[in-house]
Amino acid sequence: MQVPLFPLPNLVLFPGQVLPLYVFEPRYRELLGRVLESGEPFGIVRIRWSSEESPLPFHERVSRVGTLAHVTRAQRHEDGTSSILVVGGERFSVQDFDLSHTYLSADVAVSPLEPGPLEESAVDALARHLLSGVVRLHPGSAEAILENAPQAPLLIASFAAALLPLTPEQREEALDAPTLFDRLEALLGSLPLEARELN
Repeated sequence: MQVPLFPLPNLVLFPGQVLPLYVFEPRYRELLGRVLESGEPFGIVRIRWSSEESPLPFHERVSRVGTLAHVTRAQRHEDGTSSILVVGGERFSVQDFDLSHTYLSADVAVSPLEPGPLEESAVDALARHLLSGVVRLHPGSAEAILENAPQAPLLIASFAAALLPLTPEQREEALDAPTLFDRLEALLGSLPLEARELN
């Protein structure tokens, strides 16, 4: 499938995460018009290097792994800008970039998580372990975290990724993990020492 891309610096969107965006550049106003008219999602990919950091063309400075973003709310303003709310959908990998529009597009392949070798109960246990670590990391917000935490392990991973002090590279590594167990393990491995469970 081909999707328009909305590259953002240092941002990695996970499935199920909600993200507010302010659309003001003319090329992204055009992108938004396209997706609102068609109902299709667009892709969010991380800008790996700024133009100051690398002389490479723009499309070679963005990641080749991203997440489909589905618009759930859009408010147009009088000045032509828009405030939108998107939710993360499927992960994808870029096969080839399309430079024929004012904005960047790409042919992408949706890449769902592979089935892991472990039982579902093991994945559930790892997800609960990760959530406990997030609670220990934010003791003052423990009640709110537990109230708002999702139940599904996939969404627990996304929820934890938003609350952990990760670098953009660590976020992308977790997003790119082949299985859900690998993603949960990558996030657990990034927990600061003070939030890790003592054995």
